[in-house]
Amino acid sequence: MERANHSSFAGFTLLGFSSRPQLEAVLFLVILVFYFLSLLGNSTIMLLSLMDPRLHTPMYFFLSNLSFMDLCLTTCTVPQTLVNFRGKDKTISYGGCVAQLFIALGLGGVECVLLSVMAYDRYAAVCRPLHYMAVMHPQLCLRLVVTAWLTGFGNSVVQTAMTMTLPLCGKNQLDHFFCEVPVMLKLACTDTSINEAELFAVSVFFLVVPLSLILVSYGHIAHTVLRMKSAQGRRKAFGTCGSHLLVVIIFFGTLISMYLQPPSSYSQDVNKSIALFYTLVTPVLNPLIYTLRNKEVKGALRRLVRRTADSRES
Repeated sequence: MERANHSSFAGFTLLGFSSRPQLEAVLFLVILVFYFLSLLGNSTIMLLSLMDPRLHTPMYFFLSNLSFMDLCLTTCTVPQTLVNFRGKDKTISYGGCVAQLFIALGLGGVECVLLSVMAYDRYAAVCRPLHYMAVMHPQLCLRLVVTAWLTGFGNSVVQTAMTMTLPLCGKNQLDHFFCEVPVMLKLACTDTSINEAELFAVSVFFLVVPLSLILVSYGHIAHTVLRMKSAQGRRKAFGTCGSHLLVVIIFFGTLISMYLQPPSSYSQDVNKSIALFYTLVTPVLNPLIYTLRNKEVKGALRRLVRRTADSRES
């Protein structure tokens, strides 16, 4: 089989949904709208968390990091996808593919760790309310966020290096709309069983371990809430945790279906659809869920709109 070293690969062809050109035309409009909504929603969350003093709490510090991560994830994959859907040239440069793979892997790992950190924050708020600010002090919050980013991108360095140093076959067509490890492995001219085993182990570490910690945190939260005598207190506790739990279910459910199922259990089109949901729909849902289910965020948004209107009138 013909081999090609990395220097001879000018780029890759992203097939996307090219076998269904009529679908690409519809997807272009849908993706463009969702990308705009993602930029608007996540930027709003970040702006409110920064400008409103009432939101200067650990919960919104973590939430603003989640919004920034979602912005980076959509910007990493969506513009290239839109260009490929509209034009005849569906290529991505070798360097662009490496950068896209590195950033997407890193951000995925960051979100897994960050969501478990946010679950611990909710545990401290509900189960240890009198000591909450002492437990979740600013230094700890900063350390937890830095740990999430370092862990995610530390893994990405290893994964990207192991994937992109494989000897590649002459065929440079990727049956996907962005550069992803399982699809890249199919181009290798060597045995990839070690890479596949390492990918599975890393997936377990970043999916099963954080999800287990989240479930333990919510087990303690549920136990504490059910012991509350006040119905209003129970509703408030479930309200502050419900948004985060819904995001966790959507995010981890999507990634587990992508990385912890046997490849033979779903078609490549299904895999691409799941990846599209993860990289595009989830970043739109996150700010919507937190905004629609959170009185503090809606109050901060009203105050910001009111201040903006007053400043224009004056």
